[in-house]
Parts: sequence; structure tokens; C-alpha cells
Amino acid sequence: MTVKYKFPEGFWWGSAASATQMEGAAKEDGKGLNIWDYWYEKEPTRFFDGVGPEVTSDFYHQYKEDIKLMKEIGHNSFRFSISWARLIPGGIGQVNKKAVEFYNNVINELLSNEIEPFINLFHFDMPLELQQKGGWESREVVDAYAEYSKICFELFGDRVKRWFTFNEPVVPVEGGYLYDFHYPNVVDFNRAVQVAYGTMIANAKAIKEFKALQLEDAKIGIVLNLTPSYPRSSNPADLKAANIVDLFFNRSFLDPAVRGEYPSELVEIIKREGLVPEMLEGDKQLLKENTIDFLGVNYYQPRRVKAKECMPNPAAPLMPDNFFDYYEMPGRKMNVYRGWEIYEKGIYDIAINLKENYGNIEWYISENGMGVQDEERFIVDGRVEDNYRIDFVKDHLTWLHKSIEEGCNVKGYHMWTFIDNWSWSNAYKNRYGFIQLDLKTQKRVIKKSGYWIKQVSENNGF
Repeated sequence: MTVKYKFPEGFWWGSAASATQMEGAAKEDGKGLNIWDYWYEKEPTRFFDGVGPEVTSDFYHQYKEDIKLMKEIGHNSFRFSISWARLIPGGIGQVNKKAVEFYNNVINELLSNEIEPFINLFHFDMPLELQQKGGWESREVVDAYAEYSKICFELFGDRVKRWFTFNEPVVPVEGGYLYDFHYPNVVDFNRAVQVAYGTMIANAKAIKEFKALQLEDAKIGIVLNLTPSYPRSSNPADLKAANIVDLFFNRSFLDPAVRGEYPSELVEIIKREGLVPEMLEGDKQLLKENTIDFLGVNYYQPRRVKAKECMPNPAAPLMPDNFFDYYEMPGRKMNVYRGWEIYEKGIYDIAINLKENYGNIEWYISENGMGVQDEERFIVDGRVEDNYRIDFVKDHLTWLHKSIEEGCNVKGYHMWTFIDNWSWSNAYKNRYGFIQLDLKTQKRVIKKSGYWIKQVSENNGF
């Protein structure tokens, strides 16, 4: 294999996953309920094919086999999340020994296979009891999270050197408090802002706990789904719409995480619209003093916007969409199964933005991936021939490589995901893995893309 695109020494090749989407064992060994377990019990029809998170890909029981497969396809790193409801059922109080044993086993198994564990503390799965106390709107929950994060650092920090506070914190805001696709299904911009703010206070408090422990060679970051906002045209109205979208969906988390403060333009809009969250004395300083060491970036698709075509209905609830309309660019390249645009250059635009506007912070692609429906169609001689996934990764890596050549501080590339996993409300409709999961037998088979990524990892390029 001749290597045209060579990546820097020590580049992280791997994948990402989350507890609720892969562990299974949802009610085993003392695990408490999280909001997904509860919502599924309450409204199973809101889940694709009525499939909930009880079994998923059963990593809880099959982690040894899975980690062996990770090694086999060239992973040198793997990001997973800890289930707060498993480690501390109810979110506050007694630590579950069975959970500690499980996570220790996973970490040790990864390390013995020379795969660096990256741990994320929160991936959408609030313990039910804490959601009932108000979730991220509640300071009691924010403090409980800081305590939970400290327990994790103390339990696992002797071996784990890469930590993340949150994965895509904007998603619970959008899904749970604006657009009704996650529990608690609230539609209220005021509360959405409070949740977003509470999350970033929790982030800062966790970082403060982390710093106090002075773990050797360890770094802490956050994973953000940065979605470049492209205006339809250079018309000032379109440019303004794209800027507002960027403030709402990207900079509302990126700026406090990296710079320790909110963008003044965002603060102005929030004040003007009467959306100011409740803040406490000392919050500002807390944010300023506890910024991240490095950043994970999830990139799937761009966001294209234009100025509003029509005035919003004055009787409808205020929404971010009152400030812009989405725009479908003619001739765009699509992943038709997921309904998402494929725009590889977006990864480069993110890199340049981080270099020019965020102090060239150390970062890596923590998720990028292609969900495809009915992948069984592409099985030849027992394996999925997913050439479309190989092309997708290649094209994104080419742009990532260009950004590195231009001095961007990129440290790795993780795919979503290692094995076909359960998706929040889509169950197994779209498959993302390097490994095919047979839902009936739980059998694992490496896809063509798995063999391809192994070569990329071994050659540190392609």
C-alpha cells in the first residue's frame, strides 16, 4: 500500500461509543434507571421498531471479544462513556461495586491490548432520579455531577489519561427542551437556555475537580458536535442568519469551553429575547478558570441557512428557528439513508476556525460516520462490502490531512462507531459500524471497512 497521505506520529486511530448505546444489561447488576430506560418503558412507540436499550450490542458481557476485534482492526485508542446510573444508581450516594469492577475490567482489557482508553463522563443518559430533580436546570444535579466526576477520576485516573466531561451537550438541549426528540420532551426556549448554561457550569466544576487531583500526564476536554454554518449567499441577511446559527449551536458551548466566556453577541440576543438563565455569584470566574485542555469534534454534516422567508407565528413558542430558515443547496451530495448532506470540506473549515480563532487548541475528530439502512444488501460471501463507507472516510481524511499540513493541531480520527449499535430513537435502522452485528445471534463480523481502517492505522496513512 503506497501512502500518499501520511499522518503525524502517534496519531489516534479508533472509534467512539456510548454506554446506553452499546452496554446493554440495562437492568443488571444493580444499574439504576436512566431517562432512556424510563422513556422507553413509558412510550415504546416513539422508538423505531419499538426497540429499546435493554440489550443493544451487549458490550457488558462481550467486551473481551469486542476489544480483541478493536485490536484486530488496528485501533490504538477507543472512546466510551461511563453510565452514571450504573456507577451510582440514582446519581447520588453509594457507588455500585459491580459497575466499578466492569469499568476496571474494560480499562485493563483495553490497555493490555495496547488501546488507549478515552473516557467520557456523560453521553445523554441522565439518571432518572436526577432528571426528576430538574436535570441540568438544577444546581443540586450540577453539584452531583461534579461529585460523580471526581469519583470517576479517583477510581480510574491512575490508568486513564484522556477524559471528557460531555459528549455533544447541545443535543440534550435541542432534543429535550426545544425540538421534542429526547426525554423530557419539553418545548421551552427559556428552559433550554438554563439547561445549556447548567451543563457548562457542570463542565467547569468537573474540570476544577480534575485539576485538584493533579493526575500525571492526564488531560480533560469536551466533545462538541461542531457543525459549520454556511449562508446561502453573501447577502447581509443570509450572513446574519448564518452567524446567529453559529452562535446558538456551536459557540454557545465552544466559547465557554475554550475561552472561558460566552460570545458577547450571543449574550445580547439572550438578553434581548428575555432568555437570561439564573446565574450564581462566582459562576463567571468558575468558567474563566476552568477551560478544557483539548477538544473532541464530532462532524457529520454541514448546516446551510438563509434569512427567514416569512415572519414567525407570534402565537407559537419562541424557537431558534425564528432567526433563520434552513436552506437546501441545489446539487448537494447526500447520504440518502440518513437524509444528511455529505460535505467533506466541512472538516477542514472546522480545523481552520479552531486554528485561527481558538488558539490552535489540540483537538481530534471524535466522531465521523455514515449510517446506512438495510446494509444486509451489501453482504457478499458473508461480509458487508461497504465501499461507500471507505470512500466516505477517505474523503474526510483527505481534508483533515490538508488541515494538518496547514498547521492545524489535529491529533486523531475516531469513527462512529466500532460495531453496529443501538441509536437513540432509531434503534438499528442505520448501521455505522466497522463490525457488523447480527441482531438475532449477536455474532460479530468485520466489514470490508474494518480491514481497510486496519491498514490505514498500521501505515499511519493511506
